[in-house]
Amino acid sequence: MPSPSLCISQCAALAYRRHGLGLQIVLVTSMETRRWVLPKGNIEDGMTAAESAALEAYEEAGVKGEISPERLGTYDYDKSNGSGDDLRRVAVFPMAVTRILSDWPEQAQRRRQWMSIEDAILAVNEKQLKRLLARFAEAHAPRTS
Repeated sequence: MPSPSLCISQCAALAYRRHGLGLQIVLVTSMETRRWVLPKGNIEDGMTAAESAALEAYEEAGVKGEISPERLGTYDYDKSNGSGDDLRRVAVFPMAVTRILSDWPEQAQRRRQWMSIEDAILAVNEKQLKRLLARFAEAHAPRTS
């Protein structure tokens, strides 16, 4: 795997809500491959990575909320053909969703889907992201006394 200095840094929002008895996160389809991903993109000039992640959540998934300034973790993915030539390192920031919009900038280009953490783990391709989602679920599991 290439060193982190050869990676292009990106950010993503792990946008979540409590729904019924469980925790759900929102995934969107990627523009090119149509696979399920977190809303993610490049870090905007003049914005922190967390602020950029919140912007991606709005643009790609039509959700707004309270973004954590602390990253949950990172995962890597290869944007090109699997050769490692276009490696991305994505910093993931949790975001408690407070608003779900019916209109948003990329709604015509993507699908948005709320999923349980378990379903999201099955839906995403990246092993590091699967582990990150599992850690998030464990940290946010209801506590029993």
